Amino acid sequence: MIERIGIITGVDAEAAALFSGQSAHGEPLHGFLVRQVRFAGKDIAITCSGIGKVNAAMAAMMLVDHYEVQLLMVVGTAGKLTDINADCFQITEAVQGDYGASRHDHFAHYSAGAWPIGEEHVEVFRAKVTPDIGLPKARIITTDSFIENPDQSRRLQETLGGDIIDMETAAVAQAAARMDLSWAAIKATTDNADGDSSGDFQSNLKRAAKIAAAAAERMISAL
Repeated sequence: MIERIGIITGVDAEAAALFSGQSAHGEPLHGFLVRQVRFAGKDIAITCSGIGKVNAAMAAMMLVDHYEVQLLMVVGTAGKLTDINADCFQITEAVQGDYGASRHDHFAHYSAGAWPIGEEHVEVFRAKVTPDIGLPKARIITTDSFIENPDQSRRLQETLGGDIIDMETAAVAQAAARMDLSWAAIKATTDNADGDSSGDFQSNLKRAAKIAAAAAERMISAL
């Protein structure tokens, strides 16, 4: 039975939306600020790692090491790569989208950490089977770039089969796999990973963060 959960967000607004009526204060730990709450019979440690895969993976390791969490969750916002008709998703699969080899005719994708030579191959990280809370299921692509280019967005979608894109989830999923832990993710979309992404993200961040937080709380209640 899962009793301890670690939640990672990329930006402060996403962390603040979670359990907003509880424990406004956090404790500093290894450069992260961690807020602890008790919810649905579970001890939950929440941290905003900062944007990007390195920050997210470091936060995941910290939560496991210090708080002994049994499940890692990523909660927050993402860009939409397809015309899938929804604005909040339960992530079932995550892939790294920017590790590989830059070749003369294309970018060759490889599993992060693998030797980027020879036949292309990408490891798909699959989430723990979590309760069905009525959200559509999606594959997320994670990169260290904020995507504002519709051509790049299309290439990533066609190559890796992702529905949405962010900058944290696959890194946490890979860290969880290394530590033999389960992971889960909830993402609400702010933009379409195109030329309008920057403005759309800013305009929709707080609304999407609240939607993702509410969905994450429903999932945790059902665990």
